[in-house]
Amino acid sequence: MVALIGAHTIGMSHCDQFVHRLFRFSKTSETDPAYNPEYAAGLRKLCENYTKDPTMAAYNDVITPVKFDNMYFKNLRRGLGLLATDTALFTDPRTKPFVEKYADDEAKFFQDFALAIEKLSALDVKTGKDGEVRNRCDAFNALYG
Repeated sequence: MVALIGAHTIGMSHCDQFVHRLFRFSKTSETDPAYNPEYAAGLRKLCENYTKDPTMAAYNDVITPVKFDNMYFKNLRRGLGLLATDTALFTDPRTKPFVEKYADDEAKFFQDFALAIEKLSALDVKTGKDGEVRNRCDAFNALYG
């Protein structure tokens, strides 16, 4: 599963998916302390008007956003995990060893990602009244066609 989540090395997430970590995070911290402070400041600026413009989004991998590589895992070490689930991969002792391994060994990430995708491809795809292959991963097709 950790290898599959490595797909976050490409793509974007809308501000409404992570803004709770940027503004009034807790009684003691305005932003999530797991964020790199400079990264959090940049995200706050980017997302300051997200309610007026819901299309505002940030790259999941701020360093190499359009390249499939292991930078996503390296970013997690630096406090550059955009989503709370990204950060949790690095802080949870059950998944942190995989993050470390993939950050250090891109070939191992590629190998494990390919195996995981192969396993997924063998699952029964639900279509028709049983399910759908989404046109956008963040919404049911009825919402966006």
